[in-house]
Amino acid sequence: MRLLECVGLTKRWGALAAVDAVDLNVDAGEVVALIGPNGAGKSTVFNLIAGALRKTAGSVTFLGEVVDELSDFDLARRGLSRTYQITSLFPKLTVLENVRLAVQARESTRLNPVPSKTLRATTKIEAEEWIERVSLTEQSWRLAGVLSHGDQRLLEIACALALKPKLLLLDEPTQGMSVEETRSTVRLLKTLLNDSKVAVLLVEHDLEVVFGVADRIVVLEQGRKIADGPPESVRADPAVQRAYLGVAHA
Repeated sequence: MRLLECVGLTKRWGALAAVDAVDLNVDAGEVVALIGPNGAGKSTVFNLIAGALRKTAGSVTFLGEVVDELSDFDLARRGLSRTYQITSLFPKLTVLENVRLAVQARESTRLNPVPSKTLRATTKIEAEEWIERVSLTEQSWRLAGVLSHGDQRLLEIACALALKPKLLLLDEPTQGMSVEETRSTVRLLKTLLNDSKVAVLLVEHDLEVVFGVADRIVVLEQGRKIADGPPESVRADPAVQRAYLGVAHA
């Protein structure tokens, strides 16, 4: 099943084409990585899909509906969740409270200023389950703002998955992590994604992460798509080698 389809996606600022007629799709259960050198347009594509930027041309279809004019809030209600390069949490709330808010956001009574006792109990139980899945149980009482950078990234992933999205946009999930933290996060991501069956569009600079989790890789260079395929074929693509290394290896 096709979840996301972008056709001719374009974003211009004056004469600069940050994203230039990019076609991109993600199917149910698929993990697609969007990679490219710095300035290739990856984050701009994410922001166009997520409703944070208005496109210049092209279309974005999610679950068979053209969603070009929808806000990021409306997209989230339809099942598209995301994380950010700069961690976006409530720093003065605990780990548990952050995830509970994500769980409660799915409920029809989410705007009630005084949630019922039943809702408080059920959201707490589910939040604790998500916290355990990202190995933060011992940190659940701590304020999000005092967690290590790596643990904040894990908490943000837990919050995004707690929304139970159909498609998750992961923006640089291992940015700023140590080598060991990155490897641990890759192992955790593979388990979480296999268990949740959520489709993922991933932007990531670390190619070890990309080749560790992606089913398919899309490569951008200067705003244009230059490759799209399974990891091994993309790794061997001369155009991709030129983009990253400046030369094509024989």
